[in-house]
Amino acid sequence: MDILLTTLAVLMLILIGEFWWRRQRLETEFTRKFVHITVGSFVAFWPFFLSWNEIKLLSLAFLVVVAASKYLRLFRAIHSVQRPTWGELYFAVAVGAVTFITHNKWMYAAALLQMSLADGFAAVVGTRYGQRFRYMVFGHAKSILGTATFFVVSALILVGFSLKSGRHLGPAFILDLSVAASLIENIGVAGLDNLLVPLLIAAALRFLT
Repeated sequence: MDILLTTLAVLMLILIGEFWWRRQRLETEFTRKFVHITVGSFVAFWPFFLSWNEIKLLSLAFLVVVAASKYLRLFRAIHSVQRPTWGELYFAVAVGAVTFITHNKWMYAAALLQMSLADGFAAVVGTRYGQRFRYMVFGHAKSILGTATFFVVSALILVGFSLKSGRHLGPAFILDLSVAASLIENIGVAGLDNLLVPLLIAAALRFLT
């Protein structure tokens, strides 16, 4: 029952984003990030009410659904982005891949929240306020404000992990890991950061703390 309700909840969030975009004609990037933030944040807390095997199964199922949706253009608000990206597919892979690194619920949440919150808010801030101060990475435009937002939110997530999990993370470790995550977010073009950042965070928290 939990896995069915979880699937329906994710589908509902995606449909809300799609309806919102079609009704209001919002900028695609903001609609994509609305879905990215809400669905990703929900997924981050799956271990608190789903088993690890159920998460792996859902990861595989969503990978198939997202791939079909991208090919068939089922959800235009999510896929009608101008730049080439496979971020949705990479995130679906990350959902299951992180379970092979850790079975700690708070570690899993911290790893997935890096992309749902840090990356999501970085895109919103960068798109809205960062047009003036931009730089190029492998031919892809990045904004200084967006990267700064990612770094700050990333660090706050790690502080939250330290407080909730009982594993003390020193300030230097938090800053270093946030910098590393920000660098990978910059070079992980075409959405590859959606996979690499969660894996980095999960591995660092699992093996270095």
